Amino acid sequence: MNMRGGMNEVLRQAARLQRKVELAKEALKDQEVTGEALGGKVKATVSLGGQVKNIDFDMSMVEQEGAELVRDAICAAINAGLEVATKTMEAEVEKVTGGVKIPGL
Repeated sequence: MNMRGGMNEVLRQAARLQRKVELAKEALKDQEVTGEALGGKVKATVSLGGQVKNIDFDMSMVEQEGAELVRDAICAAINAGLEVATKTMEAEVEKVTGGVKIPGL
C-alpha cells in the first residue's frame, strides 16, 4: 500500500475544501444581519464580514433615557449583531464542510 499517495490525496482534498470555504466566506461577507437592544429600540446592522453598516435609534431616546444608556444600548446592539453574524457565517461554512470542524477555517 502506498501511504504517500494516500496522504497527498488527503492534502489535495483539504486544500480544495479550504478553497471552497474561502470562496463561501468571500461570497457571504457583505450579507447583513441585525442585532437589537432595549427591546428593539436600538438596532445595529452588521455584515457577516464583521463591519458595522448602520446604527438606528430614535434620537428622542437620548433625552428620555440619557446618553449613557443609549451609548450602552448601541454597544449591546452591535455586539448582538456581531454574534448573529458569527453564528450565521459558522453555519454557512458548516454547510460547505459538511459539518466537519476544521481548525483555522
